[in-house]
Amino acid sequence: MIYAVMAALLVTMALVLIRAFVGPGLYNRILAVNMFGTKAVLFVAVAGFLFGRPEFLDIGILYALVNFVAVIAVLRLTHHDGPIGDGEGERA
Repeated sequence: MIYAVMAALLVTMALVLIRAFVGPGLYNRILAVNMFGTKAVLFVAVAGFLFGRPEFLDIGILYALVNFVAVIAVLRLTHHDGPIGDGEGERA
């Protein structure tokens, strides 16, 4: 049963990668990359359970944190209207 879960996660990750490359817009592609990161965390957790290595959960939690921060950073970067570093929006 655990192998079926891993196979389903791999299929879902492949479909999400297709969505990330073919997505209709920028925000849909960012959402697909975020979903891929979430599925990767689930895959690492299931692999840790399958191999009997509870240390994989720590790796999964760390990857989830990095994924969250990276997606927020990319969203803030793409939300900016003008050139980066023009000083607009900064308060003295």
